[in-house]
Amino acid sequence: MKDLRDLKYFLGIEVLRSKSGVILNQRKYVLELIFELGLSGAKPASTPLESNLKLTIIEFDAATRATDDTLLEDVNLYQRLVGKLMYVTITSPDISYAVQTLSQFMQRPKKSHWEAAIRIVRYLKCSPGQGV
Repeated sequence: MKDLRDLKYFLGIEVLRSKSGVILNQRKYVLELIFELGLSGAKPASTPLESNLKLTIIEFDAATRATDDTLLEDVNLYQRLVGKLMYVTITSPDISYAVQTLSQFMQRPKKSHWEAAIRIVRYLKCSPGQGV
């Protein structure tokens, strides 16, 4: 058995110890996500989702004859982003509702869903080191 000293990182989660307790955050992971999406210069968002945002499926749009929102060409890109955001909810439970809402549209996401996911990343930009 080998003593590896105090735990600092585990599966991308940073562990910070203080006299008042332990703090877990994913600062590095969130900053890499922001950089990967090219949002380093983007304006941070104050909330994870816009208020009164109505996200719908494509069949609902067809029934109501709404044609302003189209399907995403690369579904895998959306699925990977939502998966990464699910991982961030470990240390940022404030985005859990927004991520859960977006995860309902994994099969056939639209551009409005992608924009909502990008808004969550912009929200995380406000405090990337936030943790529990």
